[in-house]
Amino acid sequence: MLKKKTTAVFMAATLAMGIISGCSSSNTSSSGEGSKDGKTVIKIASQSPLSGGSATLGEAIKLGTQLSIEDHKAEFEKLGFELQLVPYDDQGDPKKGVANAQLIASDKEILGVVGHLNSGVAIPSSETYEKYSIPMISPANTATEVTDRGLKVVNRIVARDDFQGPAGADYAVNTLKAKKIFVIQDKTAYGTGLADAFKGAAEKLGAEIVGYEGITVGEKDFNGVLNQVTSKKPDLIYFGGMYSEGGLILKQAVDKGIDIPFMGGDALDSSSFVDIAGEAVKKAYLSSVAGDATKTAEGKKFAEDYKKKFSKNIESYSAYAYDSTGVLLKGLADAIDKNGGKLPSRAQVRDAVRAITDYQGVVTKVGFDDKGDNKYGKIFIYKFNEASYPATMDGEISK
Repeated sequence: MLKKKTTAVFMAATLAMGIISGCSSSNTSSSGEGSKDGKTVIKIASQSPLSGGSATLGEAIKLGTQLSIEDHKAEFEKLGFELQLVPYDDQGDPKKGVANAQLIASDKEILGVVGHLNSGVAIPSSETYEKYSIPMISPANTATEVTDRGLKVVNRIVARDDFQGPAGADYAVNTLKAKKIFVIQDKTAYGTGLADAFKGAAEKLGAEIVGYEGITVGEKDFNGVLNQVTSKKPDLIYFGGMYSEGGLILKQAVDKGIDIPFMGGDALDSSSFVDIAGEAVKKAYLSSVAGDATKTAEGKKFAEDYKKKFSKNIESYSAYAYDSTGVLLKGLADAIDKNGGKLPSRAQVRDAVRAITDYQGVVTKVGFDDKGDNKYGKIFIYKFNEASYPATMDGEISK
């Protein structure tokens, strides 16, 4: 009996110590004062679709972020900090993005976010970041509303749709000689905004918009809208939306004998667009806010390192995620320095990021204006000469 009682007391004490230890660990994690090997932990979150129809580009954002963090780890270790990546899957869904943003806000060790892919997810999610002063840098969001709201935390390193849409329209009308254009958009903040910007610019250039129709994300059969295209007899289709629907629309259009150019925006700039459209992709042109990373020595090295690390080729936003992370870490380092080498607050990092005016990344230069837009954002025009990715660059447009 005495032996059993002693054992029970010992087990109860051990359990109590475990509970206390668990509570202590939880509190440390939430306070931003956790440590690894004596170094203070700083987490960087990524938010992008890692599942669903946009996962190809979403994963590219996560992997670009991961590689940048790994490349900068040693610098922060010298300062006494341990960098960690915390990837979140927003599924391309605004509700999921907001739920993730709330989780990010609750983890005090997270001092910044790289994301999102979809503007329609970034817009509501960034309201939560703003509430908790968490700086966000997007490698992909193009909708004007992302930065026009004037939030202190929101930044992007790519050009806006009110630049991309007109650039695409100019190419469609003046290079492809389109006079009658049928516009299709996916009813999202990104797709509608881009399509409207293209439509307005094309009309000013003298083109006639013979149709303007919306489709639903996730649709597979586009026979109805393509019958309307056939009846209007345009000489170009313009699509505002993601590669998952865009590839199917293009393939089904060619299968129906619609033998005209197909054009869209940066969300078509993906290897999955080629996989979905197949040979029909040779009818496609696109404007993109993403340049060809392999055009520079730094970009080539990045592409090689990426392939070696992840056993896959870069996508359009891989390098832009890498540069977005680089900008965020530059702001973080500046905030640490200004704070006397100590862990800065989220607000200090937020302000240091917005103050960046001349950062040179592997694929783009970055300097933020007072809204968080990149003064060096460009538009690139691509065409598919072959059913392979990447497409061939056919023009570069600066502001």
